[in-house]
Amino acid sequence: MGKVQIQMPEEFLLKVSRIADQTDIIIPKVLEAGGEVVLSKVKSNLSSVVGSDTKKKSRSTGELERSLGLSPAKQNRDGNWDVKIGFAEPRSDGNSNAKIANILEYGKSGQPPKPFLKPARNQSKSACIETMKSKLQEEVDGI
Repeated sequence: MGKVQIQMPEEFLLKVSRIADQTDIIIPKVLEAGGEVVLSKVKSNLSSVVGSDTKKKSRSTGELERSLGLSPAKQNRDGNWDVKIGFAEPRSDGNSNAKIANILEYGKSGQPPKPFLKPARNQSKSACIETMKSKLQEEVDGI
């Protein structure tokens, strides 16, 4: 039986080992870069649906839009990294921003739905992936 031995270039092996040592630094940067892309799309979609197509004059205060934000990247209990887009709580009037966003997204009796989250996810998916790829490449090249 024949025997084959392949040796990787020393520079490549050093780079791979340095990347492994810095994954806890690189992954959050990459996820947050992608999260920013999605966040900007969610914000633009939200501002376009708030107060639009209403029977009465809009009573929007802008508080829902201001409370929208991006969490820092964190590891969950399964060891996977997450970054979340959501609403800060509570509102000044005592209501929940998540409740109001849910009503906007899915509607309620007498109020038709005005989806802004699901379309933002669909519209920003490819841009988010491309941003994360370029950020990862930038981080790897910096090592």
